[in-house]
Amino acid sequence: MKTIGAGKFKAQCLAIFDQVSQEHESYIITKRGKPVAKVVPLAASEMIVKESLSGSIIMENDLLAPIDEDWDVAK
Repeated sequence: MKTIGAGKFKAQCLAIFDQVSQEHESYIITKRGKPVAKVVPLAASEMIVKESLSGSIIMENDLLAPIDEDWDVAK
């Protein structure tokens, strides 16, 4: 596991993400010498769950609008 300062992490975060993904190596991010965060690679099972849920969420613009335009309370 590698340790990196927050400033250096900020400057190199995309490259570090690639390295974590490819080499499956973790990083501890420090601020003023104290650990504040940890970047770890996703487990294969976590990736499968993420991919299996792809497209399963529907975006609705107006949650308070009636489901049907012709909807009437009296019906």
